[in-house]
Amino acid sequence: MDVSDVWDCAVVGGGAAGLSAALVLSRARRRVLLVDAGGQSNLASLRIGGVLGADGMAPAEFYARSRAAISRYGYVEFVSDTVISGRNGESDFTLTTEGGEEFRGRTVLLAAGMEYRYPDVIGLTERWGRSVFHCPFCHGWEVQDQVLGVLDSSPLGPHRALLLRAWSDDVTLFTNGPAGFAPEEFAQLTAAGIAVDDRPVTAVQGPTTDSLESIVFADGAEHPITSLLVQTRLHQRSGLTHTLGRPELVSNPMAVDGVKVDERSASTVPGLFAAGDVTGTMPTVLGAMAAGGAAGSAIVGELTKPPVGQ
Repeated sequence: MDVSDVWDCAVVGGGAAGLSAALVLSRARRRVLLVDAGGQSNLASLRIGGVLGADGMAPAEFYARSRAAISRYGYVEFVSDTVISGRNGESDFTLTTEGGEEFRGRTVLLAAGMEYRYPDVIGLTERWGRSVFHCPFCHGWEVQDQVLGVLDSSPLGPHRALLLRAWSDDVTLFTNGPAGFAPEEFAQLTAAGIAVDDRPVTAVQGPTTDSLESIVFADGAEHPITSLLVQTRLHQRSGLTHTLGRPELVSNPMAVDGVKVDERSASTVPGLFAAGDVTGTMPTVLGAMAAGGAAGSAIVGELTKPPVGQ
């Protein structure tokens, strides 16, 4: 593709946020380049939960159907690659991919998701998205009435345990060390029938990589468990933001370095937008779709402005 070709919007990431934005932009007849390497964070899950029209659908099928629907409009070019760096010009951005290609866009939408980091406990990684999960609204229905646990040493641990209580009467909060909760928090947990175990955790185990049967403590003792909600923190997957004008980042209980955006999904760098997990918000497909759609609408508005210098 000729590097002189400038797209209306270059979308970095083809998950729920990026695809939703691309759909809105397509329907507004804006030319879109969407660069995605296919590493969506929820591909390990068996199904999507709580999304109208896609409830129970496998993530891979959801993304394939979404891309097919967008392709019918004829305004999006899909490129299978990873954007590794970028730079700001006077009136557009230039993105460089891992494969060595360069693309230019009048605007850029960051929607490449985030890296999920959770406690360093043996057995979590291979069960991620199935018997080990981070969102009760996405997975709670599938594990209802099981023996559930919450592995969370953060101040949000009691809140997450109380949330999970909606799906099971048998919930234990594992704090992986002494918990610094206030007395009233312990009282709430006790009233809800939630036990608190502060022994250090070393592993989870089960008969298969999809299932759990117990959580293992440093002293070798075990506690029966069939599904586990774990504390996660989101981190930027790469240093891309630093090469695109260094937009302001924010830290919160959900993310270490989310891209700060305003009500228009605009970052602190003119022309650079962000949506979905990359902004450090609660990582759900439903939330990413809404954010991506809103970002797409905002970018359509941004594109009505004349180019710089005109």
